[in-house]
Amino acid sequence: MKTKENLATTIPTLENGDRLTRHEFERRYEAMPHFKKAELIEGVVYVASPLRYRRHGKPHECIMAWLGLYCSATPGVELADNFTVRLDLDNEPQPEALLRIDEELGGQSYITEDEYVKCAPELIVEVASSSAAYDLHDKLKAYRRSGVL
Repeated sequence: MKTKENLATTIPTLENGDRLTRHEFERRYEAMPHFKKAELIEGVVYVASPLRYRRHGKPHECIMAWLGLYCSATPGVELADNFTVRLDLDNEPQPEALLRIDEELGGQSYITEDEYVKCAPELIVEVASSSAAYDLHDKLKAYRRSGVL
């Protein structure tokens, strides 16, 4: 019987710069439970660096408070924090925050059976202090192309 420990030794680890399909990215990510955050952007793997308090933690907290207030006052809007989004076959980001309108109320994304967001949510927020090199370029292009408003 294969356990997660056995799989981790037979499945290659995720490394920055790997070029993978979304299916292979998910297979490797699931075999690495110690990973906190890795993203697939335009078919390239990005493994997150440690995050700093002032450069990432505080802005993230402010964004979540602001979006939480908005969400609580707006029926049909859902808020998620550090949640995987399956945009397309080459992009599986994990944005700091997202707002989505429930698909039954006209939203453009939906929740899959395995509880991922599929397609573009209405709003995605990134704190780009440590990841600007790809957040402001390839990831932004992927978000635009996918229809994030």
